[in-house]
Amino acid sequence: MAWREGRVERLKRTNGWLSLVGLHWLEPGDHSLGSADDNDVQLTTGPAHIGRIRLADGKVTLTPQAEAGITVDGMTPDGPVELAPDSSGTPSQVAFDGQEAGFTVIERSGRLGLRVKDAEAKTRTGFLGIDYFDVTPEWRFDARFEAHPPGQTIKIASVINTLDDMANPGRVIFTKDGQEYSLEAVDEGDGELFLIFADRTNGKTTYGPGRFLYAHPAKDGHTIVDFNQAYNPPCAFNAYSTCPLPPPENRLNLTINAGEKKYRGSLH
Repeated sequence: MAWREGRVERLKRTNGWLSLVGLHWLEPGDHSLGSADDNDVQLTTGPAHIGRIRLADGKVTLTPQAEAGITVDGMTPDGPVELAPDSSGTPSQVAFDGQEAGFTVIERSGRLGLRVKDAEAKTRTGFLGIDYFDVTPEWRFDARFEAHPPGQTIKIASVINTLDDMANPGRVIFTKDGQEYSLEAVDEGDGELFLIFADRTNGKTTYGPGRFLYAHPAKDGHTIVDFNQAYNPPCAFNAYSTCPLPPPENRLNLTINAGEKKYRGSLH
């Protein structure tokens, strides 16, 4: 199926979720950076001594050593450069090792950190593939979308112990075996309904913390909720993601044998 093939292709990209090898939260101040053990911030990959990384006034500045051979957004910097975080929408891309590894700055609940990737990550080179339940119409529902008042938010926890208010445009409601169920949706700014859910298969046949699903709202208030397309969050594949967790409202008393199964290499 095309959507399954696309999913695997995105995961296996050299800079995809399988390539994550580190997450380093920054403390205010100036720090040495590199893979050697004498650095304040020691990476698991890259040059032994990259340079200095500074966090001050909510901004991250990199001062690289010339011999480190790094690039920032494809250019070789000749001095200090401010790194834009992912919350800006266009995070700066720091690359080294022939562009096969590097890092970006991420922002989570006001904290800033370095997300490190390497195309040679064992999680990528040793990827075991994805196992699925059989596709069945039993888990595809014609649902209705019930909008919330504009500006409503919902508290979403994460695997890194944050709790954030996220845009909550409404909920989707579907019926299974005569029983009505609902899922609160999150709006990530792309107009789609992001559904973070848990069910009774979690920790058994599916990933322990829960799974993700998208739905597309129609103007007439209807949408399709297709659990055959439920998929594992990045945290199922590596230990360096910052995945959101299902809110209490989205913990379903259902055994949803549809979508992606528990990853064979997962710790959860």
